[in-house]
Amino acid sequence: MPPRVEIYPLLRLFASLAIMTIGATGMYAVNVSLKPILVEFDSSRAAASLPYAFTMVGFGLGGILMGRISDRVGVFWPVLFASFMLSAGFAAVSMVDTLWQLCVIQGVMIGLLGSGATFAPLVADTSHWFTRRRGIAVGTVISGNYLAGAIWPPIIQDMIDTADWRVAYMTLAVITISVLPVLSLFLYKRAKIEQTEPLSGSGSDSGRPLGFAPNTLQCAICFAGVGCCIAMSVPQVHIIPYVTDLNFEARHGANMLAIMLGCGVVSRVVSGMISDRIGGLNTLLLGSGLQLVVLVLYLPFDSLTALYVLAAMFGLSQGGIVPSYTIIVRAFFKAEDAGWRIGMTLFFTMLGMAIGGWLAGALYDLTGSYEIAFINAIGFNIANLAIAGIMRQRATRTAPAAV
Repeated sequence: MPPRVEIYPLLRLFASLAIMTIGATGMYAVNVSLKPILVEFDSSRAAASLPYAFTMVGFGLGGILMGRISDRVGVFWPVLFASFMLSAGFAAVSMVDTLWQLCVIQGVMIGLLGSGATFAPLVADTSHWFTRRRGIAVGTVISGNYLAGAIWPPIIQDMIDTADWRVAYMTLAVITISVLPVLSLFLYKRAKIEQTEPLSGSGSDSGRPLGFAPNTLQCAICFAGVGCCIAMSVPQVHIIPYVTDLNFEARHGANMLAIMLGCGVVSRVVSGMISDRIGGLNTLLLGSGLQLVVLVLYLPFDSLTALYVLAAMFGLSQGGIVPSYTIIVRAFFKAEDAGWRIGMTLFFTMLGMAIGGWLAGALYDLTGSYEIAFINAIGFNIANLAIAGIMRQRATRTAPAAV
């Protein structure tokens, strides 16, 4: 007799997906607004990249803070609070007078206290409601971050073209406050964490996962996250200015970002299915290796057709990398620590995106092109592969079933 399918976890999963899709608008709004912000505040490319960097650092720290709170009180209250802070942040940004005001509001209200609660805590919460299909459940909910990237950039670009970036932000404030509090009601019930179990054969009971002290393994996972996301950030953060530098219209860059992240949605769901079969570590190695190949291809190809193809390839290659970290954490650490450990891991991926986004802008200012930025991304991607390879090698010796 097939196992009974419970409806509530599925409803909760899709509510979380919708919340993440709306909650991630903060980082994409600032991406699409990069050039208008640059022009209005008469700033360099590196300086105009700072609001994104502040957002990602706040986003990551918010994941740790809200993840810790969610471990104690559940995810409902942090998400409800974030709904109001995110809306207030969008409204405040629409009225800023200086670039530094924009940076602070993006970092604190939109990143730390807003979007931070709509990413890592929801991923950790979802991992508690599914066991047999944890990989695809996590892959589905975390795809909301990329689904936002597929949906919002063209919409925001159209609002900017029609009015300006300030009107776009005020519109996002209205949308956020109208929808997120309602969706958060689906999250009121708490998971019985004491009944959840780590993946079999993970070695998490030994106290030395993969032969490391727990916090040593946590650090290794975090450093891997920095490497992959510094590499990942170059096409994601700079695709619109990169395209306009090649004398193509900004709308092509926005469309490429939407295609990239739309394909990332597919990649995240498929990688969740793959991780249910081959484990998080193997999925990480697969995604990181494919991302490296596509980054290398950005160097020789810069025609409009090639850039559209590369955008799709990049989305399909790298979408499964970040979800694999969640599966790795749930395999090797205690369930009751999932909120803050996943939050910490995803913070370092956000830190990598922040550093990578700023660094690519700085390298552009230094050299006048993005070629060195792509070469730098390739180097960090190789570092990520090296760390993942070491972890997998130790896993094959200590816990073959969990790789």
